Amino acid sequence: MSGSKEKKERTLGVRLQLKGERCLGPKCVMVRRPSRPGVHGSSYRKKALSDFGKQIHEKQKFKVSYGLDDRNLRLLFEKASRRTGNTAGALMEFLERRLDNAVFLLGFAPSRSAARQLVVHGHVAVNGKRVRSPGFQLNLKDIVGIRAQSQSKASLAPLKESLKKREVPSWLELSAEKLEGLVKSIPADVESPFEINLLVESFSK
Repeated sequence: MSGSKEKKERTLGVRLQLKGERCLGPKCVMVRRPSRPGVHGSSYRKKALSDFGKQIHEKQKFKVSYGLDDRNLRLLFEKASRRTGNTAGALMEFLERRLDNAVFLLGFAPSRSAARQLVVHGHVAVNGKRVRSPGFQLNLKDIVGIRAQSQSKASLAPLKESLKKREVPSWLELSAEKLEGLVKSIPADVESPFEINLLVESFSK
């Protein structure tokens, strides 16, 4: 799915918080322009989707929300399907353990796409070592932080103050003063923002 982030949200008809805090207020595109993009967007009538259509629709939501393409999402699914037990739960675990996702959840970036940029540009360290791969899988007791060399950058300097009241998921622990986060536990029973079972079904064929 191509186009701007806000256009993708309008096409899917759901808020994905792709623009960070902007998505929480009246400036959110889903508030200002809730119709689908295009000349006939305002007159578009939503049609009932087939089972296959529902699976594709949910897959698009995951891809856009987590910033993944088909190949990366399938690799995570194949890894999850090799696990004993619930494939959907394992897939959610792998999505949550991605480094860019943890950087976003810890509040170091306003969105997953911004978190991805932080990682790729070398501003994030895991256990004291710089990691540039957004898809890096975090493990138990890993420490994720903004590198000391990057903390003085104008865009990152206000973080310590803004993170003081930040609430993070139970599997993470945040130290606002150090700009670090600890993986306290492996994320389990994570509530999926979308229909994860439809995603699993789409890859199971």
